[in-house]
Amino acid sequence: MSKSHYAGIDIGSNAVRLLIKCLNEPGSSEPLSKVQLVRVPLRLGEDAFTEGRISKKKAKQLVSLMKAYSSLMEIYEVTAWRACATSAMRDAENGQELVERIYEKTGIKIEIIDGKEEARLISADLMRSLAGRDGDTYLYVDVGGGSTELNLVQGDQLIDSRSFDIGTIRQLSGRVRDEVREAFAEHIHELRARFGELQLVGTGGNINKLLRLGAPSERANINILSVESLREVADQLRQYTPEERMQLFRLKPDRAEVIVPAADIFLTVSKLTGASEIIVPTKGLADGIVDSICPILPG
Repeated sequence: MSKSHYAGIDIGSNAVRLLIKCLNEPGSSEPLSKVQLVRVPLRLGEDAFTEGRISKKKAKQLVSLMKAYSSLMEIYEVTAWRACATSAMRDAENGQELVERIYEKTGIKIEIIDGKEEARLISADLMRSLAGRDGDTYLYVDVGGGSTELNLVQGDQLIDSRSFDIGTIRQLSGRVRDEVREAFAEHIHELRARFGELQLVGTGGNINKLLRLGAPSERANINILSVESLREVADQLRQYTPEERMQLFRLKPDRAEVIVPAADIFLTVSKLTGASEIIVPTKGLADGIVDSICPILPG
């Protein structure tokens, strides 16, 4: 394959993704183009947030998946790659042990990144695309299975970054502590007091699915989901079981279960900030991981 290929592996609390992109010719509208995306819902957070460790079964599945991803990267002749694990692996007492085992079995070295680095990777691309909108302050909200990342951005500057243990799988398992919810709300109130009006940017698979269900509008190539539409979609989804959501809304099993808790977190942030709409970019953490190793993009 003549073009240079770069890969990112995102080991999340709900799903594990492999994204492969190719480097475009100079002068192209986009420096990188997606050539392959594989998503497997391992649900590592089910173990990490309830038992405090990754089970033998899921550890074995993750090793097998990394072997498969390694083979795919070999087929695409990937020039460089980066693998990052987030909240579930951060919380699991055997997370580092599993990282070492995967490296030994597959040659893939996984970084267990903190919430701040996760937030930086998620927001980097949109920071570039929104740069130049002087005076606007953006609060990036990334809702994962185990945590929610909040990034405050002005222009191309990351001003504030925090990670909270509030995620969809934690909510479903009743593992979100009251003091964390209070700290989350207090932090958003402080940001609003300091910076005034905040424009919300939602990232992650759930908000993208909610966007498609919620009759989005598009302005300047950026998708906009009104909070009113989000609330209507959430209330509609709430009436059905996960199995019914799969049939009626064509959702994958893992998405059908976590989409309502995700919507509730976005609605909470919307209420705390007073925002009436959410900007929804199409890119997520896997894109940020790939972009961070591309030599022609700022890392």
